Order: sequence, then C-alpha cells, then structure tokens
Amino acid sequence: MLRAKLRRAGYERGKIMPPKAKFEKEEIIEAALTLVRREGFSALTARALAGELGSSPRPIFTVFQSMEEVQDEVLKAAREHYNGYVRKGLAKTDGPRFKGVGEQYIRFAVEEPKLFALLFMREQGGQPDIDNILPVIDENYEEILSSIVEGYGISGADAGRLYEHLWIYTHGIATLLATKTCCFTPEQIGKRMTEIFTGLLREIKNSRK
Repeated sequence: MLRAKLRRAGYERGKIMPPKAKFEKEEIIEAALTLVRREGFSALTARALAGELGSSPRPIFTVFQSMEEVQDEVLKAAREHYNGYVRKGLAKTDGPRFKGVGEQYIRFAVEEPKLFALLFMREQGGQPDIDNILPVIDENYEEILSSIVEGYGISGADAGRLYEHLWIYTHGIATLLATKTCCFTPEQIGKRMTEIFTGLLREIKNSRK
C-alpha cells in the first residue's frame, strides 16, 4: 500500500522517477525541421523550438541531452529530405537519369532554400579540394556516378570529371535561385544544362581518341 502511494508520488526505492517525456523524439525533430525550413538553421535555439512546440524548453531536454543533438538530427532529416529529390531524379524515365538528378537538385534549391543553404552553402569543417568535394557533401555520389557510366558508356574517371563540371554549373544556378539573385524559367535551365553537358561530353570523348 505504501509502495503504491510512493510510486504514484513519483518515487521508487527512495529515488525520484525521471519525468515522462511530453513529446516523442520524432515530434521534436519534425518541429525543429519545420522551424529551419522557415527561418534557417541559425534560428534553431531551445527557446525558438519550444515556441514551435507550444511548450517550454524543458520537455526538449527530457529527450535530448543538448541542442547539439537536436541539430545533428535536423541535419540527418534534411539530408533524407534531399535524398528523396535525388531518388526521384534517378527514377526519371523520360530522359537521362543524370539530367534528372540535376533538375531535382535545382528544384530542391527552389522549394527548400533554407535546407539547401544548410546542406550545400554552409562552411565545411575542412576545405576539401575539388576532386573530393562531391563525395563529402553528397552521400548519393556513387549512385549518381553510376548513372553517368551506364547512361553514356564512359569510364568511371571520365564520369567523375563530367559530374564535377556539371555540379559546379548546376550548383551555380541552384544558388542563384535559392538566394533569389536572379530567376530562370525551366526552359532556360534545360537549354543551358544541355548545352554545357553536350559540350563537355564531346570534349571528353574527343580527348580519348
């Protein structure tokens, strides 16, 4: 009888039982991602996240040890959201899959500018050289590279060179759109990407003759 009363009072064997989490981990991450999508990564503070949840900051820290843990989870969620765009591009059936990836990269920048900035416009911990940057920032690198090799019958080295050049160009367009520096129509984007891609592919093939 006494034990039951103590348990109801939050005690067990003389110790205070930990408070029950008010929010599930997934709820907190979703709220944090929503906040970042709207206001940017720098806006992700304990107070701002608590406001998004309609609560005080305390329930956040019954699930997470620190805001750094929350930030890490938001980065993972942002990458997975981006990966969905890449998968859609690789599933393209009405044209080259590699072109589909480029189109989806730009679409992601337009539709999710804050997440694009978080993933692709943030200062890196180190400073990888151009030959190593793509595997560092995009976990889909190998699959995208394979789509070039399979689609155009070129070697892995040539595919890597083509991918590198096209990413620089595509990233430029995506950044201009994400920052609203200027605008492009889908037709303008498609025409420019085709011109650059065709010229590069011709140059690569001619260099192998």
